[in-house]
Amino acid sequence: MSGQRTCDAPDLWRMERQLHMQGTALICGADEAGRGPLAGPVCAAAVILPEGCDLPGLNDSKKLTEKKREALFPLIQERAIACGIAFASVEEIERMNILAAALLAMDRAIAMLDPAPELALIDGNTVRGISVPARSVVHGDANCACIAAASVLAKVSRDRLMAELAEQYPQYGFEKHKGYGTKDHYAALEKYGPSPVHRESFLRKFYAQR
Repeated sequence: MSGQRTCDAPDLWRMERQLHMQGTALICGADEAGRGPLAGPVCAAAVILPEGCDLPGLNDSKKLTEKKREALFPLIQERAIACGIAFASVEEIERMNILAAALLAMDRAIAMLDPAPELALIDGNTVRGISVPARSVVHGDANCACIAAASVLAKVSRDRLMAELAEQYPQYGFEKHKGYGTKDHYAALEKYGPSPVHRESFLRKFYAQR
């Protein structure tokens, strides 16, 4: 049974079971990917899973290999009651700040759900700006099934977008580091300067060191 706990895996379904027992039927999890990179938008996903949904190997996307995330991606979309994927742009990140932009992307993803959730479980420690009843869950992507599923959709979707941006800006190697501040990425910035999809506010320390 997917909700059973093994010695090496957390009980990802405990929180949803408790909420279902309390009478909350439609629960979505929301998570983002891409808060830390120097380039590219932030992506968020929201997922409502049916009780007892079988998603073998589901876990926090950061704990899964790329191959496993890619395998789970269509399964989650197929077996979810509803799911949504949304972005907040580099311009919105620069205008608002990264946390507000991540929450905006999550709210956009939640708004795509049909049926709408009765409660949204948000990875992190704030639900500011979320338009439906919501509860924050610290480390939710590692402890809650619907948030873990959202983390996989968000991570895969953003990685795919960064691969597309790599075709537009091949000199930066986005397909490898996905916009994160690796040694090769900084070397490319030193050589070519920033692209239109770089987050200028994230490069201030880099500029200061130069």
